[in-house]
Amino acid sequence: MVAQPDPILAARPQNRVWKKFRGHRSAMLGGFLVSFFILIALAAPILPIPDPATTDWGAVRKAPSAAHWLGTDEIGRDVLARMIWGAQASLLAGVVSVGIALMLGVPLGILAGYFGGWTDAIISRCTEALLAAPFLILAIALAAFLGPSLTNAMIAIGISAMPIFVRLTRGQVLNIKTADYVESAHAIGLPNWRILSRYIFPNVLPPILVQATLTIATAIIAEASLSFLGLGQQPPAPSWGSMLNTAKNFLNQAPWMAMWPGIAIFLVVLGFNLLGDGLRDALDPREH
Repeated sequence: MVAQPDPILAARPQNRVWKKFRGHRSAMLGGFLVSFFILIALAAPILPIPDPATTDWGAVRKAPSAAHWLGTDEIGRDVLARMIWGAQASLLAGVVSVGIALMLGVPLGILAGYFGGWTDAIISRCTEALLAAPFLILAIALAAFLGPSLTNAMIAIGISAMPIFVRLTRGQVLNIKTADYVESAHAIGLPNWRILSRYIFPNVLPPILVQATLTIATAIIAEASLSFLGLGQQPPAPSWGSMLNTAKNFLNQAPWMAMWPGIAIFLVVLGFNLLGDGLRDALDPREH
């Protein structure tokens, strides 16, 4: 009789990862912050808040009160409502732009690392050319070329972040493809697509997930910067970056207009960074 693997033992690595992550207090704080902002963004349509585009000329630049918990802006719009709806733009930009970077960067990194030769040379030289420009400068240039809109901003940020994943994936593949189990797969004649899908990709996935989490934080800052410059979310749609752009003109009269979006950006970026650090420690194979 063939012994069957114990499902409890088979699941033990996942249990160890979750136990280590759960014991990482800063990671749990990051997960709480990220979950809070995601829930707020998803619940925006059903929350009992005013329309973020509705103006009230009788409540221009009003300080926080019972009627407007976070105050109002320069044309009487409720800051709390604009903050909540602005969370959608920031989180969407972070997730979608990193998704674009993953879809472009990971396959190119796998191709460069696995096949080498001219494939590696061409992909690596193009990646180095993109890395020669600072991330935010490249994103601004691409967004200006594509035109001001949230969609174009996400595309620009995704392309700008792509080289990070190309280099990370390529380096991981170069290490993994010389492992004994990959050499054995070659020896028994498995096709390249089977080796890539079964042995290479699953083993490069953990560091990619960690980097993706950290890059979402960078992408949120980039989206806020583009919106601040008028290249991201367009008025009257709310965005934390565009709210800061408007608030800079009223820092003395209405400081709350700048304070709340600044705090929101700080907290959500902190949350993703703490979450990424926790994932990195939990998925580190040297710790298992």
